[in-house]
Amino acid sequence: MHRQKRILVTGGAGFLGSHLCDRLVTEGHDVMCLDNFFTGTKKNIAHLLGKANFEVIRHDLVHPLFVETDEIYNLACPASPVHYQFNPVKTVKTSVMGAIHMLGLAKRVRAKVLQASTSEVYGNPTVNPQAESYWGNVNPIGPRSCYDEGKRCAETLFFDYHRQNRVNIRVVRIFNTYGPRMHPNDGRVVSNFIVQSLKGEDVTVFGDGSQTRSFCYVDDMIDGMIRMMDAPDDCIGPVNLGNPEERTIRELAEKIITLTGTSSKIVFKDPPVDDPVQRRPEIRLARETLNWAPVVGIEEGLKKTIAYFRSILSGQLI
Repeated sequence: MHRQKRILVTGGAGFLGSHLCDRLVTEGHDVMCLDNFFTGTKKNIAHLLGKANFEVIRHDLVHPLFVETDEIYNLACPASPVHYQFNPVKTVKTSVMGAIHMLGLAKRVRAKVLQASTSEVYGNPTVNPQAESYWGNVNPIGPRSCYDEGKRCAETLFFDYHRQNRVNIRVVRIFNTYGPRMHPNDGRVVSNFIVQSLKGEDVTVFGDGSQTRSFCYVDDMIDGMIRMMDAPDDCIGPVNLGNPEERTIRELAEKIITLTGTSSKIVFKDPPVDDPVQRRPEIRLARETLNWAPVVGIEEGLKKTIAYFRSILSGQLI
């Protein structure tokens, strides 16, 4: 049994945050789940509400927060293009002000703080796979910039607070992650393709389908984040977390149609602005420093995710 810690999870009712809360509550920690419920939902954490070591705080990270805590996982930020482009100014504020407020809190109470950064800091990469040493190829004024640059600025703040104030930081760069509790309307390829297939609709591929992504199942991602938080204090990152197995979007669409057993057809549409052509993590650092690598295969993960969406679409609550 781990020593019980008091842990704050911002964005704790979101897709990743709720799975992280599950794991930390199961391990016996005292978990505070903070969310403003912009993209997070109470359904994701309803099963935890009766537990003595779990509490919910409705709060927007644009404003300061004062609590006692040992560790902070900073996950609060809309993470899909549909959501982060809905209010781009708010997205930047959440990334930047949220980082400042969580780093300030960590400094005050001497907590460890982990930043959930993103593969989007690499922009539309000119190298493949992307290693942590790559500085990225980011458009600072495009429609995705609110998220990309917001997360890049948050990383800057984390490292400056570490150097200037000796705050105990961790930074992970999260690549495409999927699994149960993804938002059905978040515009991401896995959820889009599954929902379209289950409804018997055409599966929409933007571009010609040759662009590649790497997909990591949520349980593997949560394991990597916890290992990073528990790593020695000289392991601050940034560390890539993701599945290095690259596949084309067209392959993914075909696999989902097969696994759902529907007769959906693939249709092609124009790609969105600044959509990356390749996205694949170099995870040597995670293997060496965290002894971490994904273990859930794409077929196993997709079957669990399809089962989740099937139950949502049939009106059941998860």
